Amino acid sequence: MPETRSWQVRWVGWGRTCIRATAGAGRGAAQFVADEWFFARQWWRRTPVQRKRTWQLTAGSAVAGLAVAAGAVATAGPWDSGQRTAERARAARWDGRGGERHDGGSPAPGAAPVLAALGAPVKGGGDSAPPPTRSGLADALAPLLKAPELGPVRTASVVDVATGREVFASHPGRTATPASTIKLGTAVAALSALGPDHRFTTKAVQDGRTKDGAARVVLVGGGDPTLTARTPKPGTPAAQRPAALGDLAADTARALKKRGTKKVTLRYDDSLYKGSPQHPIGPNENLAPVTALTADEARLDTSSHGTAPRASDPSAEAARAFADALRAHGIAVTGAPRDAEARRTATRLAAASSLPLSAIVERMLTHSDNDIAEQLARQTAVATGAPTTFKGGGRAVQRTLEQLRLPVARTVFHDGSGLDRDDRVSAGLLSHVLLLAAAPDHPELRPVLTGLPVAGFTGTLEARYADERAGAGAVRAKTGTLTGVNTLAGTVVDADGRLLTFAFMTNGTSDPYGAQRSLDRLASAVANCGCR
Repeated sequence: MPETRSWQVRWVGWGRTCIRATAGAGRGAAQFVADEWFFARQWWRRTPVQRKRTWQLTAGSAVAGLAVAAGAVATAGPWDSGQRTAERARAARWDGRGGERHDGGSPAPGAAPVLAALGAPVKGGGDSAPPPTRSGLADALAPLLKAPELGPVRTASVVDVATGREVFASHPGRTATPASTIKLGTAVAALSALGPDHRFTTKAVQDGRTKDGAARVVLVGGGDPTLTARTPKPGTPAAQRPAALGDLAADTARALKKRGTKKVTLRYDDSLYKGSPQHPIGPNENLAPVTALTADEARLDTSSHGTAPRASDPSAEAARAFADALRAHGIAVTGAPRDAEARRTATRLAAASSLPLSAIVERMLTHSDNDIAEQLARQTAVATGAPTTFKGGGRAVQRTLEQLRLPVARTVFHDGSGLDRDDRVSAGLLSHVLLLAAAPDHPELRPVLTGLPVAGFTGTLEARYADERAGAGAVRAKTGTLTGVNTLAGTVVDADGRLLTFAFMTNGTSDPYGAQRSLDRLASAVANCGCR
């Protein structure tokens, strides 16, 4: 929780000030104040811009009378692993009866879902806040859609969550290349088909013996997109640790030793998925070959997200890491691991379960993780009986969205990540996907909202909105970027406290950074708007 630590730093700083005050009691008060002012200025200059903005927002909200919201931020920090703590609690208790509990079981005090821009307090929340009008939003957004940095294809849709009405639109049904905003559809489809508590299982089984009497162990991939071969970072809570090959190997070694077995041959089974593992774009540092057995997304460096060199055969690479871990636990592994499908009669030795799908979806959206997206599209195909290929996963996502009565007419899903330039979705679909995720009767879809990057603070929006104070901290959105393609879709609470979903798409851009700034400006205009 990086921002929580920043608050801790702030309080530590005040503690040091008190210590200095005690130590300086014997010298002149004027000199002491001058020294402290010098230290304060130096500290402020070294403080990252995001932290400055957080404190400015909190101070402005407090002046405006948001004491409860400011208190919640000071206690828990406004950002929790890419999720706004107050928003997560609010999302879990739509009817006022559930949600997070504090101080011995009493409900947490109500708080606005976001902090407004400095000097612009949130006046209400949800249904009680006045809705924007179509003409008011048109006055604010239509001129911005004419920005020359945008490409020839420009579409937009803004929807009022409380009523479900589209309050601003510009060609909302026209389909365009979505890039990574298609991951919103992938997330909703996976959560709907599998459920937010679903976990993916990687297991080790014993499938007979070799001719020389060695036990044949098979590592069976279950499509866990966050399986790791790395040692967890110290201090990581057990509830936040992904499934680890090291833990699975330790459990497998114990089971083998109980059977009196200390020598094995190793095979690996990644047969859950069919078809080519290579995305149509070919080998690319944005995505590893998609197999049902992959550790650390087949990364060949120490990164956890973003581009990286990848192993050409993720399954074999994961099996080699598992073999090394078995040896470290006293099991002799003879020969190199080979591909072999486990028989149904094989005996389970051990299993490792992933984090819940809700947490995996949040990670995918915050960091725009292509590897997770493609795994979730395949898992949606598994759950719905569709072919477990790139196109099969895309079709499974589209059909699931259609069953949810979302506007999928003329859309095309060739994959789950948005790397395929032949994907086509509409701004209307994206805004309504987010609307469904906010619906009180679909709590299973709430991770789609809590996983969205926060403008100026987290994930793919961390470095954006430096010049958009109205949007920083208020806009939560999924980004989409390919050459000539810029898209943005998410949620925002406007100046009157009304929750809105939005989607802005442009194709054919020649100035990617200019187009990106234009989309950020559009979202900020919604945040700053009390458009009536």
